[in-house]
Parts: sequence; C-alpha cells; structure tokens
Amino acid sequence: MSPSQFVGAGEESKFMQNSGWQVEVDRATHAEWSNLLDLFDDANIYQTSAYGVVRWGEKNLSRLVLKRDGEVVGIAQIRVIRPTPLKFGMAYLRWGPLWVRRGKPLDPEVPMHMARAIEDEYVRKRKLFLRILPNAFAGSSRAEVFQSAFSKFTRELPDAENTYRTFVLDLTPTLEELRSGLDKKWRHQLTRSEKNNLTVISGHGSEEYRTFCEIYSEMRKRKAFGTTVDADEFGRIQEALPESQRMRVLICEERRVPVAGLVASAIGDSAIYLLGATSDNGLNSKGAYILQWNLICWLKERGFKSYDLGGIDPEANPGVYHFKRGFSGVDICQTNPLVASDSAVSSGIVKAGLVVQRALQGSLSPLNLARSLKQLATRN
Repeated sequence: MSPSQFVGAGEESKFMQNSGWQVEVDRATHAEWSNLLDLFDDANIYQTSAYGVVRWGEKNLSRLVLKRDGEVVGIAQIRVIRPTPLKFGMAYLRWGPLWVRRGKPLDPEVPMHMARAIEDEYVRKRKLFLRILPNAFAGSSRAEVFQSAFSKFTRELPDAENTYRTFVLDLTPTLEELRSGLDKKWRHQLTRSEKNNLTVISGHGSEEYRTFCEIYSEMRKRKAFGTTVDADEFGRIQEALPESQRMRVLICEERRVPVAGLVASAIGDSAIYLLGATSDNGLNSKGAYILQWNLICWLKERGFKSYDLGGIDPEANPGVYHFKRGFSGVDICQTNPLVASDSAVSSGIVKAGLVVQRALQGSLSPLNLARSLKQLATRN
C-alpha cells in the first residue's frame, strides 16, 4: 500500500482531538487490560493480556485504546516484532480489534476510527508492516462492517496457510432444538455415552487442567500426531488469566478414573473449542460426546450466542472433521487477513521472512527459496 493512500499522521491526530475521539497507546497495565476486555462482547482469548504475555512476551506487546468523550469504545492488543533497534518490523493483530460493547448497539463509527488509529500508530508512526487476522467470519454482518472500516487495507489472497475454516454452532435455539439438530449418528453416540454411567467434572482451576494434560499426553503418545498447539503453554495462560476469563475445563470420569477431557475458552458472547483428548482406557466410553454436550448446556445457561468448534481440515484430519460436522454447525471460513505498510523495508523483510518460513516447512525448494529472496531484494 502506498503512502499516498493514507491521511497524514498530523492531520489524523488533529481530527481525532477535535472530534471527541482519543487514542491511548501502551498505557494499560496487565490488570487494566483484563478489566477492559470484560467490557466487550467480541472479546476472545487471543486478545487477553495473559495470552499475549505468555505467548509473545510483555515487551513485544502494544495495546491501543480508543475512547470517545472519555469512554472506552474499542481496544486492540498487537504483537510488535522488531529484529533490530532500527525503525522497521512487523505488527500483528490477532482476532481484533474489539469494538462491540456489552449491552450497547454497534456504532459503525467506532470500527472506522479504530482502523484510522491503528493505521496512524503502527503503519505511519512506527513504519511497521501490519497484518490483521480479523475476528470475523465470511458473510457475517461483522465481516461487512470490518471490510468497510478497513477498506484501505489490502486483503491477502486465501491459501492453506492463512485460511481458518471451522464449524460455528448457533446457540440461540433451545437445548431441545440444538439436540434434535445434531446429526443422527452423533446424537446416537451421545445417547450411548449417557448410558455409560459417566461422571462429568468441570471447573477452571489448575487441578482440572493438570488432569486434562495427563489425558492429552497419553493421547499424543498413542496417536503420535504433530500439532502447533502447546498444552503446557495454555496451562501457563490459564494461570495468568483472571477468573472471569479462564478457560473452561471438563473432565469425564468412568468409575472415578479420568478418561476424556475438553478445554474451551468462553469470553464475551462466544466460545472457542481449544483442546480435547481421550485416554487409552476411554476409547469405548464415548466421553467426548457427553463432554461436548455438557459444555453446550453450560454455555446456554450463561447466555453465550455461538460456539466455534476450533478449526477443521477434512483432508489432513478427516476423523476430527466428521466428529465436528455432527454438531450441525455452519461450515465457515474466517475473513482473509489484511495487510498494510508504509515502509518498503518492513514489507521486504516480512515477505522474505515468510519465504524462509515456507522453505523450512518444506513447501519451497532451496532453489526457489534463493530465487524468491533475490527477487525480494531487487524489488525492495
């Protein structure tokens, strides 16, 4: 994106001040950010202070707060990557920004001003290559608002690396309607699990999470699958989260022995399935079915509106795909990531880094890697 596409930084700041809008950057502490997050219906675990600190480190975080007449109306937690003290690098906003205040109608002006504030701070002032992974699903009203507000940004072309596909279950129907809407085979397995004299224990403490990790470790040894999810890291995130934002952990016991477990995040008005596991002894118990149904009932009781089943890949993981398809949720993809840059240096470095990453993952040959880096060096 060329510099001419942006309003000047000084002009933008003056506009903000004269119209009652205020932007605060890097003032909120860990505790203050957690309190701010509880104000928003579109809050999610990836925007929590605990997730950012544990996964990326406090020194690599930047937090932007948008206010109108002194009231907080939007927030965004951003990871900043600077390979050197020089003024270039990357800013990464995951599942943000947030702008839907609890109990208040959406004001379309808020996302527009959030887009301006984010551009001003990270693209113009800091000269970073900015990448945003929106908290919005294709075809939704939120996606339309997002695309309108961030219309100056460039949409990445979809590919296997940047596409998040999942099932999203609408929780607004009654429990009876949700159960009758389950796939017939899935509902049959749920009924079977309910006849197996299983006990479900739920909570958000360290003990429940440690029990889950024992089951998860046993499952990983049995299946020997690769994963980018670090259960221990999520455990550290759980410890750092305030009580209102802690992940929900459900454990299924058979004769007082843990045989299956589930971890989900429920913040704002939606939930996300993060981790699930079944022990060697629990393969015939069908505990995964009763755990998911218990979670749905818990979410319904507390007024959550939707449940994201945590990603699907029909080709690479058909078993998980078929299990999640049984919920009869909507098969949907997250909107494409957006990028913006006012710095040729930052753009070139980030693109070169992505090329190297693809090579390390085996999707790019050494010869093509050298060619790609040479092209980037010439172009930037």
